[in-house]
Amino acid sequence: MTTPDVPRMDPALLAGNQKPFGDYQAEHFQWSVRDGVATIVLNRPERKNPLTFSSYAELRDLFLGLRHASDVKAVVVTGAGGNFCSGGDVHEIIGPLIRLTAPELLMFTRMTGELVKNMRNCPQPIIAAVDGVCAGAGAIVAMSSDMRLGTARAKTAFLFNRVGLAGCDMGACAILPRIIGQGRASDLLYTGRALGGEEAERWGYFNRLCTPEALLGEAQALAAELAAGPSFANGITKTMLHQEWSMTIEQAIEAEAQAQTICMMTEDFSRAYHAFVAKQKPVFQGN
Repeated sequence: MTTPDVPRMDPALLAGNQKPFGDYQAEHFQWSVRDGVATIVLNRPERKNPLTFSSYAELRDLFLGLRHASDVKAVVVTGAGGNFCSGGDVHEIIGPLIRLTAPELLMFTRMTGELVKNMRNCPQPIIAAVDGVCAGAGAIVAMSSDMRLGTARAKTAFLFNRVGLAGCDMGACAILPRIIGQGRASDLLYTGRALGGEEAERWGYFNRLCTPEALLGEAQALAAELAAGPSFANGITKTMLHQEWSMTIEQAIEAEAQAQTICMMTEDFSRAYHAFVAKQKPVFQGN
């Protein structure tokens, strides 16, 4: 019996949705890509960088699109003018919200939640560089990042209850306790008080503190280190960190066994071995 010829698949067909984001033209914030590191700068410093309906939507769509980015391996999010983000713009978001119907309000809250889901589901590690005010939706953006570098003068506030809302906004009740613990998350979400930078580092909310002058540079250097690593494997790590929240230990161990098997089939794994044998530093290519 002869084996029928199986046509070879062109990998380019599968990679057809991959595209560069270096030339992306952002409308509502600053965007740049250098050596695999994308930097988002929330850039309304005169108002401490609040979000609007439009900037929410653009960020949501950008992080969704980054799943297909061919030139972005890590992302840094920061704010201009010594502050990270003061949350939703009082005049452009809060005011209009009180005039919306319940179905319209649900459309808005689902849209903001999509931003968090897209941040968690994009394969690139996200590093928030937090200085000054980091409040409301700004605190959520920082929380939804994979790591956070801060300054001693940073003030992070999940201040939803200060405006008569519940603390369960954009995944805060699910994500924040996993970062700092249930009791500490309860403290912040019930009181809406500001968490200072040094306390945030002690609690594990900030990975480390930097001087304001060095903050962005250190965040970009960390992102560059990640971007130079095995980006496919880093994406798997991010996926498993997120998905294992809802797994038992037994399920997680099996899922990690399967995930690691996939990573062992990559060229980067082979590159690392051959570089080690040759006493050289591996040059990862993300495949």
